[in-house]
Amino acid sequence: MLTLFSYPELFGVADNNPYGLKVFAFLKLCKLPFRHEHIFDARSAPRGQLPYIDDDGEIIGDSDAIIAHLINRHHLMIDSALSAPQRDIDLMLRRTLDDLYWVMSYSRWRDERYWPLFRHQILKTHEGVTAQSLEEARDYNFQRYYYQGIGRYDREEAYARGLADLEALAHLVPDDGFLFGAQPSSIDASIYGFIANMIFFDIDTPLKAFVSAQANLLRHCEAIHAAVSR
Repeated sequence: MLTLFSYPELFGVADNNPYGLKVFAFLKLCKLPFRHEHIFDARSAPRGQLPYIDDDGEIIGDSDAIIAHLINRHHLMIDSALSAPQRDIDLMLRRTLDDLYWVMSYSRWRDERYWPLFRHQILKTHEGVTAQSLEEARDYNFQRYYYQGIGRYDREEAYARGLADLEALAHLVPDDGFLFGAQPSSIDASIYGFIANMIFFDIDTPLKAFVSAQANLLRHCEAIHAAVSR
């Protein structure tokens, strides 16, 4: 049995991290049977990061590597109709979402306006998590933000970067269907992983406020959410 290891659910989505939710949605859209195991401690994961999968004893980390592996090993056709230019857009959009990730994470762990609410919800939802472990994770994230660069921005500059990423995404997502047509492709799972972790996030960050005003992003998120929640 294929097993997905990722962070726990929160606010009604299957993973409170966009990369784990991205892989979850991909597996659901492809109708691949899998077991979902939620963990907090990523130290034993490949590169010390979640998500990762165990596919019949083969361990694969990194969400993009996981999806590429699953497409090749299981002969999945989800992206088979994409043209070369569409594959280029797919790549560039995934890189944009990688940039957006840091601002999303910053809003939860670094921004003093939202950190107490996020901490409370984690502790309330997951009994096995302690306040001390969250503080340790927060300290670790502060180091990551500094070395990645987002931690050297002031708050408004950090959000401006994330909002620019979201604006570009909003210009690409159509009013009907999915990014490249009537059927979803793997990039739609990626978009869902991020947008659902804003829309269902019960804390009104600037990122959520922007997304909530974009009818096309809301419709896209709701369509994927309905498909993967069955």
